[in-house]
Amino acid sequence: MSAPRPATLVISRQPPGHSLARSALDTTLALAVFDLPVTLLLQGDGVLQLLPEQDGSALGVRSLGKLLDSLPLYDIEQVHVDAESAARHGLLAAGLPAHARLVDAAGQRDLLAAHTHVLGF
Repeated sequence: MSAPRPATLVISRQPPGHSLARSALDTTLALAVFDLPVTLLLQGDGVLQLLPEQDGSALGVRSLGKLLDSLPLYDIEQVHVDAESAARHGLLAAGLPAHARLVDAAGQRDLLAAHTHVLGF
């Protein structure tokens, strides 16, 4: 019997126009492309990446919305979203993409405990 494969939790805390927000998504996709178990958690200002009206053109960057929408194509079926951060920014569960799942503090602790590696951006 083989040992379980190490899983990576990628935590993105940056708003859509920040280069680290893009780096977090690129890292998540790269792990998924190589068939490595990966989970994405959006915290703090990172939850703003889920806003449908985001437009990075004023900042000279591409919008992350399409990239987030493509995650299910890479077998990343859910994006975990810090419920407290979402509430602070006025994001309601009904307004989030179908693949976004709100998680409370206890759920986030469970995510941290379930992953071998944690990458914060």
